[in-house]
Amino acid sequence: MFNKEAYGAALVHSGFHLENGKWTIAVPEFANIAEDTVGRCARTVRGDRPALIFEDDGGAVKEFSFSHLNELANRLASSLRAMGVQKGEPVGVHLDQRPETAIAHLALYKLGAIVCTMSSLYGHDTLAHVMRDAQLRFIFTRNPAGPIRAAIADLQVEGLAAPRIIDCKGEFEGLLADGDPRFIPVQTRAEDPALLMYTSGSTGLPKGMLHAHRVLFAYLPTVRMFYDMSLDEAEAVFWTPADWAWVGGLLDLVLPAWAHERTVLAWAGRFDALESLRLMARHGVTHSFMTPTALKRLAEIDDLHHIEGLRLKAVCTGGESLPGEVLEWTDRALGAVCNEFYGLTEVNHLIGNCRAAYPNLPGSMGKVYPGHNVRFVDEAGEDVAVGEVGEIVVRADDPTLFLGYWGRLGIPEEMRLGNWLRTRDLARIDREGYVWYQGRNDDLIKSAGYRIGPAEVEDALLRHPTVAEAAVVGSPDPQRGMVVKAFVRLRAGAMPSDALVEELQRMVKTDLALYKYPREIEFVESFPLTSSGKIRRAELRRLEVLRKQPGMAV
Repeated sequence: MFNKEAYGAALVHSGFHLENGKWTIAVPEFANIAEDTVGRCARTVRGDRPALIFEDDGGAVKEFSFSHLNELANRLASSLRAMGVQKGEPVGVHLDQRPETAIAHLALYKLGAIVCTMSSLYGHDTLAHVMRDAQLRFIFTRNPAGPIRAAIADLQVEGLAAPRIIDCKGEFEGLLADGDPRFIPVQTRAEDPALLMYTSGSTGLPKGMLHAHRVLFAYLPTVRMFYDMSLDEAEAVFWTPADWAWVGGLLDLVLPAWAHERTVLAWAGRFDALESLRLMARHGVTHSFMTPTALKRLAEIDDLHHIEGLRLKAVCTGGESLPGEVLEWTDRALGAVCNEFYGLTEVNHLIGNCRAAYPNLPGSMGKVYPGHNVRFVDEAGEDVAVGEVGEIVVRADDPTLFLGYWGRLGIPEEMRLGNWLRTRDLARIDREGYVWYQGRNDDLIKSAGYRIGPAEVEDALLRHPTVAEAAVVGSPDPQRGMVVKAFVRLRAGAMPSDALVEELQRMVKTDLALYKYPREIEFVESFPLTSSGKIRRAELRRLEVLRKQPGMAV
């Protein structure tokens, strides 16, 4: 039974404040991501606790205490200042999950510089765009001869200056050895810029989203909720397969874990479902952030009995809608609470689950989190009725709000709706306050007068035992305007057939509605993905439009 007093006490413990009957999230005037995480822990009796455990691709393991990691960050900050890195300057970090990544982040925050995350998955065109847009003078990398070199060549053809490459294989240890461990960090305000992340959108050039140091404090209360209020466990170990260049890996796991004096595991390998489970068992991982795509891969493993030592307690997930079947599998097979949450890189943690506070409903994103003001509106910006589909909008003073796009600070005009911000995401809220995702505004399928959200159709398809993954889009149709089309990837051993198509269509008709079933189903072996692992539905829609144009072959 729900205990209102216990829930309120838990919220206060998590960092929420009750003011005039409303929960708020307080942010201090001065903040620094490095000093408020590893730096603070290093100065306490917990300084000798492991902050980082690193397993390389050969299986060798190295451990760093909070005190040691903080000293290395001080040394690097000192060397970077001597090299000319300035407060407020973006510096590229083109690294995956490694100690050098952690040390570089912490050192740059201590300097008051801006960490510009550059995924190791970026190709040279994207790298060149980020270098050009952010005007980077310094970049950390372990692969200076790879796509970084090609990107620099592109810049030089344009007559632009090449950034100084800091080779983490060749000169990193020297920078640490030469640096001063007594470096005094720059004092930064909560509103000072700290983190520049380029979007992984499916269309157009990536845009740099700039966050301030306050983002850590703005995230921490809701992080506790989607880790199911379990961050106080002394022996907790955190790991994510997500790239630390993304919000999910960095801000939803690494930095909050350190803020709570907990251990983070870094792994140099590429994601593999079975190996990920073995890794978590090997190191006693208790908490993880995983994308829905990663969880779907895990759910394809039929037998987990041969994997001994799993201690997983809480998994959070976000980035796209989580199918209800996968949520149930996580609970049943892994024995872990799985809490989905929703938000944007620009403004985050708006809606989500917390099973310690209220039940998780399969297929629902959860409820509006405390400290955030959310509405659901129609195309004119008016509130829709309970149960109707509307666009999610959030108050423009949300504590997680970014500073703006690089080179264009402030709230973009295209996001504004008076004192509210558009998310371009569609959802409906029920009478109990649970929110059900329906897709992006441009994902909405309008067929014969009906408005159909792809997420619920995908969720229905994934309940079939042969379906591993599904993506639903609108396909042009002369009679209906659009019809529902499903791209389906089957589990290993399952074979496509006309009978299976009919079975899947019948299931959606029965479970959802007659007008929502996919009139077209195409079986695929893989999906086009963004660099952060989301299915590129815009690309699937584009191919459908081309396919149905007369004389076009795709």
